[in-house]
Amino acid sequence: MQKEAIIPVRPVRRYLAEEFRVDSWGTLEPLFDELLNRSISTVSELEEWMKDLSEVEAVLSEETAWRYIRMNIDTTNEEYAKAFDFMVTEIDPKAAPYSDKFNKKLLESPFCEELDTEKYAIFLRSLKMQIKLYREESIPLFTTLQQMQQKYGMITGAMSIEHEGQKLTLQMANSFLKDTNRELRKTIYEKVNEARLEKSGELNQLFTELIGLRDKVAKQADHANYRDFKMDALGRFDYTAEDCFTFHSAIEAECVPLNNIVDLARKEALGLETLKPFDADVDPSGAAGLKPFKDEQELVNRSIEAFSKIRPYYGECLETMNAMGHLDLGSRLGKAPGGFNYPLYEIGVPFIFMNSVGSLRDLITMVHEGGHAVHSFLSKDLEITGFKNLPSEVAELASMSMELISIDQWDVFFDNETDLKRAKKEHLEKIMATLPWIATIDAFQHWIYENPTHTEEERADNWQRISSRFGGKV
Repeated sequence: MQKEAIIPVRPVRRYLAEEFRVDSWGTLEPLFDELLNRSISTVSELEEWMKDLSEVEAVLSEETAWRYIRMNIDTTNEEYAKAFDFMVTEIDPKAAPYSDKFNKKLLESPFCEELDTEKYAIFLRSLKMQIKLYREESIPLFTTLQQMQQKYGMITGAMSIEHEGQKLTLQMANSFLKDTNRELRKTIYEKVNEARLEKSGELNQLFTELIGLRDKVAKQADHANYRDFKMDALGRFDYTAEDCFTFHSAIEAECVPLNNIVDLARKEALGLETLKPFDADVDPSGAAGLKPFKDEQELVNRSIEAFSKIRPYYGECLETMNAMGHLDLGSRLGKAPGGFNYPLYEIGVPFIFMNSVGSLRDLITMVHEGGHAVHSFLSKDLEITGFKNLPSEVAELASMSMELISIDQWDVFFDNETDLKRAKKEHLEKIMATLPWIATIDAFQHWIYENPTHTEEERADNWQRISSRFGGKV
């Protein structure tokens, strides 16, 4: 019998009133003014000020998070879109100058040097970079960029295809690419790409506008291009663009040949003269696609069981999220594509969003996002919100590791040893195939932002060039 989940209560607030809610700039401005003008006479008072500011940041971040989550759950809901847009257009632009002033107040305090170096060094380094990058004239640009990214989610969230009289999300449609009927796979693949092509003009125009605005942000912050700006903004202090290029070359030299061997074996097993993109996910032996769970609830239950076998606390994390309604895992029309784990800094219990349709990939997405979630739980009691803002390299270490840590517990998803071994093999092959895809996307980003005035034709040509470099040769 499954025990009752422990549902945490929100921690007692130290600075804000318990009934405080972010519903207008007028509720925040007096707090920001008090924090900005507060007199600080000792290092202890400085740390108390940091904790008070951290609480405000946590509450503001969590309000933004919930509005973002709701908007992604239902991209057709205009009220959800307006609620998120309010944060982007009314709150964030007014809060940004205060954030810069708070950073300066902390770093310019005579007591900053008395802070524990081991505890605060990385945090203070990040604040110094934020000050370096801040430009008041860029605030309206960031607002516009957020709105454009929101528009992208609405466009892609509305994409669907018709198949046998049924309307399917692209995630639902992609599950047919594991079907043993090659003609069906080809049909579905073409329909999915037709759906994307229908919106390609609109998305290309949106991307061109995004690139132009991002380049302007970079130039205003005295960076040669948006790539260089983003490397600083993401806190990449320990490696450079050149290191990325070296990584690309290593993947090209080591991973691409291995993937070619796997692809050749697949082509021969399927008895094909030419391996097509719609042949990449079908089982080469002719077995039906793996079905590790039948519906969203079974995915939740089996994930909790698998995580509990690794360590009981991991399972308890998912149980708590499930009990609090912090899981939205199924694919639906109108739901934004993709998946994420969103930390909620005040309550300390994150939210997992994804688009499952019952596939092995969905199982992997769940344990991946579950890895992020456990990381969020483990870091929830850090006393400064800024300590919880992890660079992606650190965050992905938890999630991608969990894919492999959990692999020995996947027996809860499969009834027989054959399917279990097949699932493990498919995932290990997918990891090897993912590395060239990562290099492809990253190399493309470098080219995009180093050449911001390119045409759509040049963009397409360079995508083909880079894809050919890291793509299969079979």
